[in-house]
Amino acid sequence: MRRWLERVWYQGAPGGFLLVPFGWLFGAVAAARRALYRRGCFASAHPGRPVIVIGNLTVGGSGKTPLTAWLATALAAHGLKVGIVSRGHGGRATGPLEVAATSDPAEVGDEPLLLARRAAARVVIGRDRLAAARRLAPAVDLILADDGLQHYRLRRDLEIVVIDGRRRYGNGRLLPAGPLREPVARAQQAALRVVNGGAPASGEHPMRLAVGSVVALADGGRRPLADYAGRRVHAVAGIGDPARFFATLRAAGVVPVEHPLPDHARLAPRDLAFGDGLPVLMTEKDAVKCQAFPAAGLHYLEVEAEFAASDANAILERVLRLVGRT
Repeated sequence: MRRWLERVWYQGAPGGFLLVPFGWLFGAVAAARRALYRRGCFASAHPGRPVIVIGNLTVGGSGKTPLTAWLATALAAHGLKVGIVSRGHGGRATGPLEVAATSDPAEVGDEPLLLARRAAARVVIGRDRLAAARRLAPAVDLILADDGLQHYRLRRDLEIVVIDGRRRYGNGRLLPAGPLREPVARAQQAALRVVNGGAPASGEHPMRLAVGSVVALADGGRRPLADYAGRRVHAVAGIGDPARFFATLRAAGVVPVEHPLPDHARLAPRDLAFGDGLPVLMTEKDAVKCQAFPAAGLHYLEVEAEFAASDANAILERVLRLVGRT
């Protein structure tokens, strides 16, 4: 079903017209919900520290987590104490719960654990992001919400919308007829729009995911991705858009045997035992779920958000104004 839906959303597969009335219904409910929050009929509150929400309009990954890690680290370099709140997708904990580098991914989720390891920030998960933000507030100068654009219970001071530059907004329709959680026009209400890959539209800040080293799970050994050029590898990707990971490998001359998985999919040793001796390359988001079985032959590819200096400065300047650092 999910694969058919994605073909409808992004490739115009037949049968999508049957879903259009459901998209109208979804849009009506979403609009009513926004209006009820705006009028105060649904309770919302502010945690007492500046809140920056980093989210997207579409289902699936767009690059929010790498952007959150980049922004947290850049703000920390300016002397700020940064906190991150996350829903904790893929984990069983309801929160609020602080995430450590040694936390169990089955408990806290893969993306929060990745952020706890890579970002210069404290990370708290919670299905109620307001409660998670309140837990962080006494110890930080500002709070980044990784995802949560539609979590209106948490009031925010600034929104950053992240756009998948390859797939954009698909067919432009609302769920389930299209990939949108809110209408495309909603992006114009955000203070900043960041496009991950592809060609930026007017007013968008282009971001790319820069490739780093290939890291062995067993011993942390590092090699350049170029070492795998011309070689076949098993490529495992449990992210919102696995095709992006596979395309990255092909662009480096690697020949991936593709294993796309659902976003936040849990992994067990049997899922990675292909029995042919080929190296296994996965995303770092998948690798954090394999810390309990770091067998030889398992590797992950590091990626980091990267901006041109002018765009990086524009984003940082806008955020730093919230805390009086400009």
